[in-house]
Amino acid sequence: MSRVAARLCQERAAADGLGSNRNAIKYLKQDYEVLKQQCLQAGTLFKDEEFPACPSVLGYRDLGPLNTKEIVWKRPTELCANPQFIIGGATRTDVCQGDLGDCWLLAAIASLTLNLDILYRVVPKAQSFQKDYAGIFHFQFWQYGEWVDVVVDDRLPTKNGKLLFVHSEERNEFWSALLEKAYAKLNGSYEALARGSAMEGFEDFTGGISESYELRRAPSDLYQIIQKALRAGSLLGCSIDKTITSEIEEITSLQLVKGHAYSVTGAEEVYHRGRPEKLVRLRNPWGDCEWTGAWSDSASEWNYVDPKQKQALFKKVEDGEFWMAFSDFQRQFTRLEICNLTPDTLTRNEVKKWDLTLFNGQWRRGSTAGGCQNYQATYWTNPQFKIRLDEPDYDHEGSLDESCCTILVGLMQKNRRRQKKMGEGLLCIGYSLYQLENNTDVHTNRAFFARNKPVFQSGHVKMREVSSRIKLPRGEYLIVPSTSEPYKNGEFCLRVFSEKQAKTQCLCKPKPARLCSHHHIVARVHSERRSSPFPCSPLLQEIYKKVDRDYSGTIDSHEMRNALREAGFTLNDQMQHSIVLRYACSKLTIDFDGFVACMIHLEILFSKCLCSAAKGNSENFGISLSICYFHSI
Repeated sequence: MSRVAARLCQERAAADGLGSNRNAIKYLKQDYEVLKQQCLQAGTLFKDEEFPACPSVLGYRDLGPLNTKEIVWKRPTELCANPQFIIGGATRTDVCQGDLGDCWLLAAIASLTLNLDILYRVVPKAQSFQKDYAGIFHFQFWQYGEWVDVVVDDRLPTKNGKLLFVHSEERNEFWSALLEKAYAKLNGSYEALARGSAMEGFEDFTGGISESYELRRAPSDLYQIIQKALRAGSLLGCSIDKTITSEIEEITSLQLVKGHAYSVTGAEEVYHRGRPEKLVRLRNPWGDCEWTGAWSDSASEWNYVDPKQKQALFKKVEDGEFWMAFSDFQRQFTRLEICNLTPDTLTRNEVKKWDLTLFNGQWRRGSTAGGCQNYQATYWTNPQFKIRLDEPDYDHEGSLDESCCTILVGLMQKNRRRQKKMGEGLLCIGYSLYQLENNTDVHTNRAFFARNKPVFQSGHVKMREVSSRIKLPRGEYLIVPSTSEPYKNGEFCLRVFSEKQAKTQCLCKPKPARLCSHHHIVARVHSERRSSPFPCSPLLQEIYKKVDRDYSGTIDSHEMRNALREAGFTLNDQMQHSIVLRYACSKLTIDFDGFVACMIHLEILFSKCLCSAAKGNSENFGISLSICYFHSI
């Protein structure tokens, strides 16, 4: 009961604005203002018991206790005479990489400094080492559809009197080091931040939509897309793919780093020898190691540029930031990632907000973890979501029978960094879209997928999020998110952005109408159960034999969904999983006794909850049924 009740409370709180950036959720129930006032009144400095200054928060392998004996935790007041939170405004040079392989995160933080409105959503103002200093700071991050406020103390890992990880060029400036600590706390440890994509940081700092471009197969207007994205304050990152593991952070002859995340910070056209030249500006979060090719700090090309343009753009400083020709950028780098903040359409001049729908779901071994289409016997049991597109895009001028509705679908797996220390890496995830010809509000069965081919497939990859921009004809579509293999446990959120408002639905919730239409089945089960001392209903035997296709004497837990449907029960994924936990054995099969016990259990619960449906409130029915079921197990 507590799990369902907690979820319902969260839904009601979200409707009241909890989880927005203006009313962020207190991470681990730690209230920054309350804790700060307690410390000020007691005259003590805050010590965070939820993320203590000890080896366990550093890491578990490379940063495990055996490798971190020389690390000393110190407050900024112990490192310098005049510590400051931010000096002269946050800039890209405040973000220099230390001994942690989180360049992807630093690239995102550096890009954040280009848009102060966005920066101060993540880094709340009025934090200081002078006024009301209590050794406590806080930061806000977007996490799977809601904003969370993360509190940290200011004890930072040091070695030989210097910060071990991210630091500012100004040795007495500490906002970036504290931000990194808060993000490490959110993900379980500092080592959990090793290796990743700048896109992940972008989204956690903005809640925006990310898109990825392979530079050698990029659209012809990519430079205009970059310029427009920078003007809109979007965050951009790029990287050079490594071909083998040993190439991570290998430096090329032109001083570019493989397997390393850079920020894209500018895009300008200049006239060189009377001809236009497209340039992009990049930044290496190391703060040094800059490109040495054309248009670098020491390149001769700058001598043939208009002096005013040169003065505005050129800066010969070893700060990790450099210019290069856009053509070289496309040749040297592999991938560009853009996080659209509003989110906006980047390919048109006018700015239009997307319509957003967010679903949360789970893959659970034995019930909803069906794997990809290669596993036909279980694929259909994956979570399913319906979207209806009725209106064409704003700029569509052709026939309404054409592909005229743009959506962006993002499938994001949750909390995988926190599970790294337990040996759990990223799952291989993806999704497919199917067109629906008949209106349905129930989970589609195996036969549907045997008859229908997907109209779009994202492919399965080991990334936190898989996202694609898709153009479709008007109509109804089914979205099926899945892992590449079945029986893989995981949580996810699915975001659907559409240019015009779309009708969306999770398939399926408990539905009293379906139960009522099959109520004679349930009544017959109930009657047979009362007339016999043993719960061996002939009707249940018929259903069980029908579903037991291989005549093994047991049914696979995935087949339980068919059996429930035959008996007249339409349940949601959460209840399906709970049934598997209760009635399936370790081999994920359910024997006849377990099947009968489950049917009787559900029949009693449905009977108790039908009063809500009788009052015409199907939502109350679903809520009541879920609460009753979880309370009963």
